[in-house]
Amino acid sequence: MNDMTPPRPPESALTDLDKALIEAARDVIRARYKENRHHIGAAVRTASGRIYSAVHLDTYVGRASVCAEAIALGQALALDDTPVVAVASVRHPRPAEKAREIGIVAPCGICREMLTDFAPGCRVVVPGPAGPEARSVEDLLPNKYRRPG
Repeated sequence: MNDMTPPRPPESALTDLDKALIEAARDVIRARYKENRHHIGAAVRTASGRIYSAVHLDTYVGRASVCAEAIALGQALALDDTPVVAVASVRHPRPAEKAREIGIVAPCGICREMLTDFAPGCRVVVPGPAGPEARSVEDLLPNKYRRPG
């Protein structure tokens, strides 16, 4: 390539299943968005093909907030529907923002840790230079903390 941009590896290309997962995350945040309460939606897909979606819970005491990824993952775990094989997260724009698109966001660092613990090897849809792409959760969290022994 002349522009010195490395080509995207094939594993980063979105599949139709990834696109359906993104839409599930967008659907839940469209339906449940409430300013200062829920602005992130997430969806996880398990090996069975079932999709679990959730919104994050924003609280006045930030430490008590719960990410949408954790809630969606918890639903799958509670129903013993594992392994989780893919995750997509989206952000609803706030009312004052000019851009109105519900965009793809990468999971926060805490969610990356949680996903590597409970969904190792899963695909995670993230923003990329040429649009959304999928990466292994381990790609998003190199040198993960591991307990000794």
